[in-house]
Amino acid sequence: MILPTEENVIFIEGLTVKAVIGLYEWERQITQPIVFDIALYTNTHQVAQSHSLAKGVNYKAVCDDVTEWTQAMQAELVEELAEHLASQLLDKYQISKVSIKIGKPIAITEANMVGVQITRCKE
Repeated sequence: MILPTEENVIFIEGLTVKAVIGLYEWERQITQPIVFDIALYTNTHQVAQSHSLAKGVNYKAVCDDVTEWTQAMQAELVEELAEHLASQLLDKYQISKVSIKIGKPIAITEANMVGVQITRCKE
């Protein structure tokens, strides 16, 4: 995934989380894989110059948070989950914008994956 942007981006590609998600009763009874691609727009110059993540975004922490928030939420809709995660990430991390793509690989057997992608900016 190469992002066409002049901004600095930290990306996470293919993060897979097992969680409850879906509207249908059978979906509420199982965990299923949810696949995330996330782009975090942030200033990477300070981190590069300081050699410290204190002035940047720790992508391991982001992955841990997305996993925890997703599993705790047990969302009915991927759209709902995407909005929630975007809001949480913008609040917690030093980012100006976030793009999140969420896919459900087992939702439609005839498709490799279905889902949603959103981009939200810090207000």
